[in-house]
Amino acid sequence: MSSAMMMDRGMMMGNMGMPSGMPSMMGQMSGMPSMMPNMGMAMMPRCTMKMEKCSGGMKVMCTCDDEMAAATLQNMCKMMAGGMMSMCCMMNGMVMCQCNMAMCKCECSMMKDGVCMTCTCGDKAMCDMLQACCDCMCMCMKAGCMCCMMMGGMPMCCGCCC
Repeated sequence: MSSAMMMDRGMMMGNMGMPSGMPSMMGQMSGMPSMMPNMGMAMMPRCTMKMEKCSGGMKVMCTCDDEMAAATLQNMCKMMAGGMMSMCCMMNGMVMCQCNMAMCKCECSMMKDGVCMTCTCGDKAMCDMLQACCDCMCMCMKAGCMCCMMMGGMPMCCGCCC
C-alpha cells in the first residue's frame, strides 16, 4: 500500500505510565530482546485532512489518494464505530496538541475517497470547547504538524491539511 504510514504507537499514546527503565528491564528478565522488530507499530492509511467548524461542533474529512487506502480507512472506521475519537497533532515526533472528543457524539459517514467524522454536542460550553479544539488543530496543521485520528485508541489515519 503506497499511501500507508508506519508510526510508533508510543509516539502517539505516550508510555502509559511505564517507568523509563522498564522496557529494558523486562527484556533482561524474560530473556527476550528489549526491542523486538515492529513491536508497537501500527500501519495506517495516509490521507489529507480537512477540519471545519459546523453547527454544534466540527467535521473532520479524511480523503485518500488511492482506492486501497480509502477502503482500508473506511473498513477500520466501520469496525471501530462507537469508540471514543481523538486527534493528535505532531511535529518532529513531539505531540503538539491532543484533543479527546469525549464530550461529544462522533458519527462517521463514508465518502467516495474516505470518511467524514462529524462530532457534535448539544451543550453550548462543550460545543465551544470542541470548536476551540478544531481551531487549535487547524493552526497546528497549517504550521506543519501531522495529525493522527484515532478511534478507541487505535490509529485510523494520519495526514496533513490540503
